[in-house]
Amino acid sequence: MAKTVVSFAALDCIPCPVKEQCTRSRKGRRLSLYPRELTEAIRTARAQQQDGTWQRDYALRAGVEGTVRQATHTTGLRRARYRGLAKTHLDHTTSASALNLIRLHAWWNGRPLDRANHSHLARLQLSLTA
Repeated sequence: MAKTVVSFAALDCIPCPVKEQCTRSRKGRRLSLYPRELTEAIRTARAQQQDGTWQRDYALRAGVEGTVRQATHTTGLRRARYRGLAKTHLDHTTSASALNLIRLHAWWNGRPLDRANHSHLARLQLSLTA
């Protein structure tokens, strides 16, 4: 399912009173047309996203994905460090325990977990101001 891109001449689009409703392209002269099935699927998905139950379920999913991101980012659990199920299981449980301690420490001190990525220079500046 490929999209079809339609381009218009500048003189066609400049005087058009409905150009803002037609395209969001920076140049303002391009229009992407998708197949009907894909367009209808996107409209259906966007309509479902307005429902409160969908938003509640997505918030739960976002929390779980945040936990998985923290686990992979902090402990490097994308790949197993060891061979064998016993050692890999031990590595996973140790990493999970470490994550729980990190989260408990943040909760006990009343500081949310830092989810922002800072450059080395920004981290140095933050440590100097603290």
